[in-house]
Amino acid sequence: MKLLLDSCVSLRICDELAAGGHDVLAAADWGKDPGDEEILDRAHKEGRVLITLDKDFGELAIIQERPHSGILRLVDISITRQAAVCLHVLDLHGENLRKGAIVTAEPGRLRVRPPRN
Repeated sequence: MKLLLDSCVSLRICDELAAGGHDVLAAADWGKDPGDEEILDRAHKEGRVLITLDKDFGELAIIQERPHSGILRLVDISITRQAAVCLHVLDLHGENLRKGAIVTAEPGRLRVRPPRN
């Protein structure tokens, strides 16, 4: 699956996600942070699921109805667990994410907002 890590997500998870067979890019590699709208737009243009810690992407996607190719938000997940949680969620909900779902992963809980029709 094609993924884009938001600039707030640790680069330490890139290798683990790539080892899991995913095509991973990181916004942190772009130099200056272009802002949430540009990150979401680029992820969508490239067909990438956005992985973030930031709840503002939900507002962009839901309230402002900006197009996206799926969003995975990690809440209170330690850096040492982020890659494992991402891999688990991608395994369980990858197809929904590809279709534009928003998945929020918290310790002991997953919330899935289905894609818009």
